[in-house]
Amino acid sequence: MEDGIKKGLFSSSKTVSSSVKLLMLMVPLLMLLVMVVSRSSFRWISFASPETNTTTTKGVGIDLRRMVAGESEKTLPARNASQSSAVEPQVFKKRNGKNENLYLEVNLLYKTPSPLLQNVQKLTPVVNRRLHPLHALEAKLQQARASIKKVRKNDTINDLDYKHEGAIYRNPSAFHKSYMEMEKHFKVYVYDEGEHPIFHDGPCGNIYSIEGNFINRLETSRFRTTEPEKAAVFFLPFSVTQIVHFIFDANASDYWLPMKQTVKDYIETVSRKYPYWNRTLGSDHVMLSCHDWGPELSKSLPELFNNSIRALCNANTTEGFSPSKDVSIPEINLPGGKISDSIGGPPPSKRTILAFFAGGVHGPIRPILLENWENKDPEMQVYKYLPKNLSYTEMLKKSKYCICPSGYEVASPRIAESLYSGCVPVLISDNYVPPFSDVLNWKSFSLEVPVKDIPNLKKILMGISPRQYIKMQRRGAAARRHFEVNLPPKRYDVFHMILHSIWLRRLNLRVHGDQFS
Repeated sequence: MEDGIKKGLFSSSKTVSSSVKLLMLMVPLLMLLVMVVSRSSFRWISFASPETNTTTTKGVGIDLRRMVAGESEKTLPARNASQSSAVEPQVFKKRNGKNENLYLEVNLLYKTPSPLLQNVQKLTPVVNRRLHPLHALEAKLQQARASIKKVRKNDTINDLDYKHEGAIYRNPSAFHKSYMEMEKHFKVYVYDEGEHPIFHDGPCGNIYSIEGNFINRLETSRFRTTEPEKAAVFFLPFSVTQIVHFIFDANASDYWLPMKQTVKDYIETVSRKYPYWNRTLGSDHVMLSCHDWGPELSKSLPELFNNSIRALCNANTTEGFSPSKDVSIPEINLPGGKISDSIGGPPPSKRTILAFFAGGVHGPIRPILLENWENKDPEMQVYKYLPKNLSYTEMLKKSKYCICPSGYEVASPRIAESLYSGCVPVLISDNYVPPFSDVLNWKSFSLEVPVKDIPNLKKILMGISPRQYIKMQRRGAAARRHFEVNLPPKRYDVFHMILHSIWLRRLNLRVHGDQFS
């Protein structure tokens, strides 16, 4: 019996020892389970390592080939303490020693998961299987990138609205595919905040008319969404022209301050009310301005200037315009809000004037042009003030080449006016990025003449053979549709081309929102 008792005690102690060991193994597991459950609200649904999250992959070029300014690698400004604690986005601009497409990787991890938690995720991928809307959006954009990359330059295009003259495009097939992908996937959220006349309004009948036309068309467009989670970009609906008109005070000691404060206050308002500005530091937000002061007012916030997509008429690279991030839009003068009287003109054989210009003397380039050519040659019709007996529109239509020099700023409405009238534009400007250069091959339907060559302008124009001139004139007529303002908008017109340029910049922005709730 004594032996039985000893045996029982031994068995009991062994059981207790086993239980203790089992308990010691279970405690860490229970603690780990508590950690996982408590963190499930943060949506740790990325099973990739942090290194994978920040890998840059090559995709569609911003000009559907390669169009990145040769700048050094940089990072966007960090947020201040009052904003979200996400890490800084990184801008990758060079790979393998070559300038390639810009891919701005915005990593939205609020904190880096511990290695232990990452291991648990790999073992239990069912912790959170819910797909965040941001992931769904990025998946669609990735599909669009892949679809565009597959296109070959000479692929057949079946689109009755796409009557293209191949030479005017850098890659006609890629452009068409990109445009089709935009029509399928691109959605824009327009913030409702703000009141007329500064917000949700703009000029429609003067030299800054593209502001009002775009804002008004966008707000009633099928590209607009009322569901921000489905939006690829977020539009800031203020008009710089209206800000200048209603707020600018020439007598103020610092007349910039109240105008910039208006823009700053608006962005701070929407950033407090919604999470979208803070989650990307404004990188998927868009402002549009045709006013000369648009670039300056975009400095109201560093994030707006450095990160956001700025659609500007004044696309001057010396003033911070970045072709890889920003959008050059055409300056279009619409007296009465219509262009119908300006469209069309006689064939090349009926154009008797070699070159024409009439305009005010401002900026550094026009005085040089007038000094060399005003009243100097009957074939070069250059005027400071157009004689009253001459019609500006008719002079455009009688001319083979229309001279488009910069004034105070680089943009000029004469570019669109030349295309409307069937006149070949002659661009004389330093540091100007022409509209839609990511898609259009400007050299095929226009001339770019350096300022230093203004004295030789006639010689340059006369050196172009009649056959080459006819080709350029015909291509310009084909490119004209991309600069036309229509009500309602038509496919491939200026409204849709601006949207497409914004779409391309959004394709080059990749947002990682694995932990975003």
